[in-house]
Amino acid sequence: MILRFQVVFFLLTVVGSAIGQTTQEEIAAQYEAAYQKRISKEYLNRVYIPMDLADAFNQLNNLIDDNSKKKFKAVGEMEAARKLHFSLGRWIIHNWGFYDGSRFSHYLKGLGLTYPDDMARFVIITYHRNLTTGKLEVKQLLEAMLKDREEEHQAKMKQGEVLFEETRILPKPDSLKNN
Repeated sequence: MILRFQVVFFLLTVVGSAIGQTTQEEIAAQYEAAYQKRISKEYLNRVYIPMDLADAFNQLNNLIDDNSKKKFKAVGEMEAARKLHFSLGRWIIHNWGFYDGSRFSHYLKGLGLTYPDDMARFVIITYHRNLTTGKLEVKQLLEAMLKDREEEHQAKMKQGEVLFEETRILPKPDSLKNN
């Protein structure tokens, strides 16, 4: 009796888990479908998502009081980006959907920014420039940020350690065996 119960339980578990398995392709398709849906929305979790940089500046102008803007303008853009990364930067990343995708993150990806932290930094620096000089110089900023990201990647690759190396001898295909 107990053995029969164990066999039935085992079969139900194996069959149930086999039915419930999802392939990598299905997961990727589900993620892509969700991403496409998110980038078309004007609001995510009841938060308005800007469509471009000018719209983001308008939203930040509405969200930030005049006294805070004065303090923000009083420091240099790089210092502002560094100091505000874990406050305003995190708010931007989280609320404007940079991790899971949004219409604004999709816009920034189109500019070449792929890391959420870089996206937030870019928004903070350009917002600072918008408030202080009015000259955004987006192209130069993007080039500098992408260069920094590539240099950081190359430095990490040089520090990396090969954990395992293997050489395989592949069998000749049937079409080459007669030669």
